[in-house]
Amino acid sequence: MCLLTELLMSQLFEHAIVFSDLHLGLKSNSVIHNNDCNDFIDWMIKLAKEKNCETCLFLGDFHHTRASINIVTLNHSVRALEKLAGAFKNVYFLPGNHDLYYKDRRDIQSAEWARHIPGISIIDEMFTDGNVTIVPWLVGDDYKKMKKIKTKYVFGHFELPHFYMNAMIQMPDHGDVSSKDFGKVEHLFSGHFHKRQQHNNITYVGNPFPHNYADAGDDERGCMTLEWDGTPKFHNWTDGPTYRVIKLSELLNNADSLLKPKMCVRVNLDIDISYEEATFIKETFVDTYGLREITLIPNKNTGLDQDSATASISFESVDQIVQNELTQIESKAYDSKLLMGIYNSL
Repeated sequence: MCLLTELLMSQLFEHAIVFSDLHLGLKSNSVIHNNDCNDFIDWMIKLAKEKNCETCLFLGDFHHTRASINIVTLNHSVRALEKLAGAFKNVYFLPGNHDLYYKDRRDIQSAEWARHIPGISIIDEMFTDGNVTIVPWLVGDDYKKMKKIKTKYVFGHFELPHFYMNAMIQMPDHGDVSSKDFGKVEHLFSGHFHKRQQHNNITYVGNPFPHNYADAGDDERGCMTLEWDGTPKFHNWTDGPTYRVIKLSELLNNADSLLKPKMCVRVNLDIDISYEEATFIKETFVDTYGLREITLIPNKNTGLDQDSATASISFESVDQIVQNELTQIESKAYDSKLLMGIYNSL
């Protein structure tokens, strides 16, 4: 057997497409979110064919709720994985922490049924093939094995310190696994944190599309393609939902350039408006620009016209109320930034 043939046999892939953190069932099994997930899968498969990708790697958190799966969400899940199995020679599926029923075990996970779909390989234990290692969510003493990995590529679902969980919150160091443990690896690609980011030999590929206001203004979401020995390339899904936080004065002057279909918008009221004007803005902008939602949030000191706003009218969303309360916590026992990051990831 010639050297080239041996080399090709040792490769897990020639051209791979990589994505992570779909979170089917998010937002109380939102039909809109589940449809977004399947639309993303369709877009990604089309891209993969254009890039000649024969292999797909999913890096964890296919589902959102770890305790149960809604029947409607399950139908979306089956269709999504059947599409992937039909489009690729091999699909490698890593369970993430949201896919696991138990927090400290991997023996029960929400996509176990996918083993029966030809072409889908569920990787629930650390797996090495040639010069590639695939690592599912770490439990127990798994972190002690990471320093021993010497393969060219590592794909996993890691919670590494000092990377950003989202645009605002940085992961603290809990003293278990760290970036230094992968010094013998050429490149590690991970799911788990939704913000696309890279430092040295470690890349978080990010989630397919923004999921909430913690992702506001950061539209660099989609997937990654990787040719063996090549440079990873990122592709943004431009037709997915987006989130924005905008001042009303900016919105009124630049609506055409700021708004787009499927956008969720929080508008900070930096100018005084009446209840009737607020209602008109919400209805008109949703219809004109195809927005999914628009929430008007008064500044604390705006002094809205009390004659036009009653106690039964509130522009604050539940997310806004919770976030305001979390940021006001003053305690040595709780880290308000960490609590904010945990809430935004729910």
